[in-house]
Amino acid sequence: MRTSVLISTYNATAWLEKVLWGYFNQTVLDFEIIIADDGSKPETAALIARISAESPVPIVHVWQQDDGFQKCRILNKSIAVSTGETLFITDGDCVPRSDTIEAHRRLARPGHFLSGAYFKLPEDVSKRIDRTSVETGQAFTMSWLVRSGMRPNSKYLKLLIKPPFDTLFNFLSPARRTWNGHNASCLKADAVRINGFNEDMQYGGLDVEFGLRLQHSGIKHRHIRYSTLMLHLHHGHGYVTPEMRLNSRRVKENTRSQKLIWAERGLDQWRSADGSAKLGEQDRVTRYPAVGRN
Repeated sequence: MRTSVLISTYNATAWLEKVLWGYFNQTVLDFEIIIADDGSKPETAALIARISAESPVPIVHVWQQDDGFQKCRILNKSIAVSTGETLFITDGDCVPRSDTIEAHRRLARPGHFLSGAYFKLPEDVSKRIDRTSVETGQAFTMSWLVRSGMRPNSKYLKLLIKPPFDTLFNFLSPARRTWNGHNASCLKADAVRINGFNEDMQYGGLDVEFGLRLQHSGIKHRHIRYSTLMLHLHHGHGYVTPEMRLNSRRVKENTRSQKLIWAERGLDQWRSADGSAKLGEQDRVTRYPAVGRN
């Protein structure tokens, strides 16, 4: 079943390049990458054009004008452009381990969405991530991270658990059963059924709200916290305002209390009845074919 990998980004080319190294290094390569660009400057387009020349998978760059934090909007446009039967949704600051896409496929079940984990890195360690450490898998090991300056703690358990023990730890995990926007997947048809992401929301719980509507529609959550892992690169949140958080919290709690399924301002704005994309006049979609491994 073909997968569309949606990677949201905004003016973070150094981090996005590290993330793309991870996707070029996946154990399965029959997927497309869709970069959901929320109004970045031309440097991001230049990076994508350059790095696409060595990509073993097709890349689609979907860009919209900068209008503040509009992640839900660009994700919906990217879903409209996608061609996969399943959607894997993540961020441009999350570097995937090489088995990420394979694990999501292996663990997928009808009537479920999947949520994995991330391992958060401080800024200095984030900068030390290079292509070699990603491609060899060293960056995902406790030994490399400790040598790079991180102190051991209980969160390293996510790095150490391997199959078949991951199944047990996934079951026992006390973590909340939510859609985790950095490492989650579902059938595209299920995302379409709930009208995608809720564009009444900006920063603060937009992923959780999406997952709530999936659950209200009858799609169950499946934890794969110990089966797949992302390295979350450090970044600030200077774009977030108290008003933004408050509004998003209100929308999320209304969705929860009213058991809502459909997003009133969602995917249908950007997707025709026949399933084709209908983006805005100033939106840009640039496609790069796969060229194979070097």
